[in-house]
Amino acid sequence: MSAHSPTVVFSAGEASGDQHAAHVFEALKQRLPSVRGLGMGASRMQQAGIELAYDSSGIGVIGLVEVLKHYAEIRRALKIMQALLLKQRPDLLVCVDYKEFNLKLAKFAKAHGIKVLFYVSPQVWAWRPGRVETYGRAIDMMAVIFPFETAYYAAKQVPVRYVGHPSVDKVKPLRSRAEDQLLYGLNPQHAVVGILPGSRSNEIRRMLPVMLKAAEALHQQRPELQFLLPQADSISDAVLETFMQQCHLPIKVIKQQAYDVIQCCDAIMTTSGTASLEIALLGVPMVIGYRLSTLTYWLGRLLVNIKFIGLPNIIAGRGIVRELIQDELTAKNLSEEILRLLQDGHHREACLAGLQEVKTQLGDGGGTAKMADLIVELLTVRN
Repeated sequence: MSAHSPTVVFSAGEASGDQHAAHVFEALKQRLPSVRGLGMGASRMQQAGIELAYDSSGIGVIGLVEVLKHYAEIRRALKIMQALLLKQRPDLLVCVDYKEFNLKLAKFAKAHGIKVLFYVSPQVWAWRPGRVETYGRAIDMMAVIFPFETAYYAAKQVPVRYVGHPSVDKVKPLRSRAEDQLLYGLNPQHAVVGILPGSRSNEIRRMLPVMLKAAEALHQQRPELQFLLPQADSISDAVLETFMQQCHLPIKVIKQQAYDVIQCCDAIMTTSGTASLEIALLGVPMVIGYRLSTLTYWLGRLLVNIKFIGLPNIIAGRGIVRELIQDELTAKNLSEEILRLLQDGHHREACLAGLQEVKTQLGDGGGTAKMADLIVELLTVRN
């Protein structure tokens, strides 16, 4: 590492990446107080002290059709980040997830002699394993968050380090369940159902209406049920309100306390993604739903070679949580599975046992600290 204060550029395009990068930078500052962080991200990274060259909260989209709609803005973001790299000549570029965008940025950095660390491996085991070599040429190190991922990179001689999943450390409620029940005005005698429609605007548009219909169906059958919805930082009040005003149930919307909300729930309907893993770590039975545009879905069917889309099921290697994908995602199916999780003791216990298995596999945590240590190591080692 050179005598000057090191500069690290972070590139995160989604809400989860924004969180991961923020936690890593906070841990990095403890090791290197003089480190300067710059890059692309959102509010959480800014709070951690990273200077934002581009606010990515508007480009965290998923699916081919959605990416095409936002293509001009995503391209503009890439140009801004490339210009930042050339101007700042950082000691390291840390790409956090957001795979296609960050692969392009990593290639650009590598071509200009900038060291690259990729954090959160693209799901090469789900998509095309041949992409391992493509990423290998664009990076200096791949930091993976699942233990089974290292084999894919090691087989192609791509430098890889298993750092552990950041959620293991992060998923910690602020209060006890009893304190939260009191704070949220919940009746401990009655079951609570969680509604987690996602952290992207396009997910909210696809997922929330069907989840609210399912909640209405549940309310008709079990009027005593209570409903909680944790609002993601990346979702504005206006976006949420558009859908909530069409629903006549007393659903409590709670900001910035997702883990406390989750621990109060007896069953949850959630989108696929990091949220499903966080729910698993907190040991709450769930049903995973997901819906993409028809074109994106069918292209995905052609390209993806895994049986499940939910992280708990992928990690367990079997279906421990029910998945409702595309046409199967109906209010009827959602409400029926929630009722089953609440009322069928054997089904509930089997789900809970599976979630415990996932938690055990993910280990004791320390992922953020290991990631910060890896950055220090890369800053110290000369090319």
